[in-house]
Amino acid sequence: MKQDNNRKSHSNSNEAASTQPRAWQILNKVPEVTILFWIIKIMATTVGETAADFLNTNLNLGLTVTTFIMGGLLFITLFFQFSSKKYVPRIYWLAVVLISVVGTLITDNLTDNFGVPLKTTTIIFTFALLGTFAAWYMSEKTLSIHSILTTKREGFYWLTILFTFALGTAAGDLIAEGLSLGYWKSVLLFAALIGMVTIAHHRFKLNSVLSFWLAYILTRPLSASFGDYLSQPSNAGGLNLGSVGTSAIFLATILSIVIYLTKTRIDEVQLEK
Repeated sequence: MKQDNNRKSHSNSNEAASTQPRAWQILNKVPEVTILFWIIKIMATTVGETAADFLNTNLNLGLTVTTFIMGGLLFITLFFQFSSKKYVPRIYWLAVVLISVVGTLITDNLTDNFGVPLKTTTIIFTFALLGTFAAWYMSEKTLSIHSILTTKREGFYWLTILFTFALGTAAGDLIAEGLSLGYWKSVLLFAALIGMVTIAHHRFKLNSVLSFWLAYILTRPLSASFGDYLSQPSNAGGLNLGSVGTSAIFLATILSIVIYLTKTRIDEVQLEK
């Protein structure tokens, strides 16, 4: 009886898979959510903040030139990401690092080049993110990252991530600078909010998909504030490690973890064949 049930389940799984066009079917393109996922994500986001500052300020490239350069690199990386038929750690996490830089630059361009207030950019990207979630759900009936099995879903996924980075930059800067809260206090604030989401998920059974995206959004301003706290000079409330030092330390750590994940493949989502 058990074997018959397994055959039926397997048959149903195959039938469900066959409803998707074969040309668009792919293996899950997103890693399993483990502690290493969150460590790399926070570090990648911090690098996004410090790298954007380094390219814009230290190298005197300016926001516009920096945005075009990083946007081009992101486009090339996403081309390889979309072309791949499975999750490849080095490509996926490079895309995350680059999209974190581009997301930061989008907000910085609106604020510094076009004079859009941080309150306005925060509202704009909040609605952009909510609109993307709504379109994604109406189209696919799910927002789960464990169902990134088609090119369309992957497109929604990366657009969502872009808006989380842009929103996180705006919200983080608004709280840390606009409200004069300071960098380390902002870190504690966003860490506490993430802790509340974690407790709500494990203790009060908050929906796992909602919990993931809330935590994902909140890690952006957390990392932005943390990056500023490490890199900014002492008179600005930072530890004066500089954008170069902070970026180098975090990039080396990210590289080490990605190499480990590539070798062990412990974060690959196991799908039923």
